[in-house]
This record gives sequence, structure tokens and C-alpha cells, in this order.
Amino acid sequence: MNLTFRKATKEDVFLIVQMLADDDLGKSRENFQDPLPEVYYQAFASIDQDSNQELIIVENENVEIIGTLQLTSIPYLTYQGGIRAQIEAVRIRRDYRGQGIGHLFFEWAIERSKERGAHLLQLTTDKKRPDAIRFYENLGFQATHEGMKIHFNQ
Repeated sequence: MNLTFRKATKEDVFLIVQMLADDDLGKSRENFQDPLPEVYYQAFASIDQDSNQELIIVENENVEIIGTLQLTSIPYLTYQGGIRAQIEAVRIRRDYRGQGIGHLFFEWAIERSKERGAHLLQLTTDKKRPDAIRFYENLGFQATHEGMKIHFNQ
């Protein structure tokens, strides 16, 4: 399969949000509708203007968007001023899952993180996604830390 990885544009936001909302957890978090709420375009503008953020899509040979992820470079003082890369919001379109596209997408993201000077790549995944956890473990990710968060009402 011939895949193209590229930075997302504003015109891609609708399809990206559609993918983000296409599972049980995503449906509970996203407000996918047509037209898409303006908050998504505002968020895209913030991401697009930040040189430490890359919202990436993968296209098939028919130039259809079939996947997305957000790659963030986090500069910090530890590790002698190192850069930590983080992957968020990974989705492969439902009708393309199980074809190895996610694996290829992660190979691309790992190489991109190295190109940007990262010394490690991290991600979080919901514990309610056991298939995703197995997928990440098969790629070599290890659960070395316990993640914690606080949700704020908006």
C-alpha cells in the first residue's frame, strides 16, 4: 500500500474529528456534527501555529485520509535539555484497521521524533483500550510509569 504522511491542513479538520469520534470513548468526548463546531478550528489554528506541534494525517493511494495523530515535541531541562516526543489522538479509519497502517504510521512517527532530536517517545492510552495497549506493546512501548490526571470542568 502506498501511503503519504503529511501535516494536516484546516480543510482536513472535519475528517480528523470524524475519526476521533468514531469509537465509544471518542463519541463521549467529541462533538462531531456538520458543520463542525468552531472550537475545533480554533484548536487547529493553535496547533498549526506552534512549532512544537505536528498534526499529521496519512493518506492512501487515492488521496483519502485514513489516519491521524498528533506529535508534540516537549523541550525540558532534564536529560541535559532534552526533547521528549509525545503522541496523542491516534486513529486509523475504521475500514482500514487491521491492515498494518497503524504500524507504518508509528514507524514514521518514531523516525520523525528522532529527526526532531527527541531522546524518547511516549504516549498514553486509556485503560479501556486493551487492543491499543497490546498494539503499543508490540511496537516496543513499555509501561514504565503510572500516569495520573485531573479533569477540569469547562
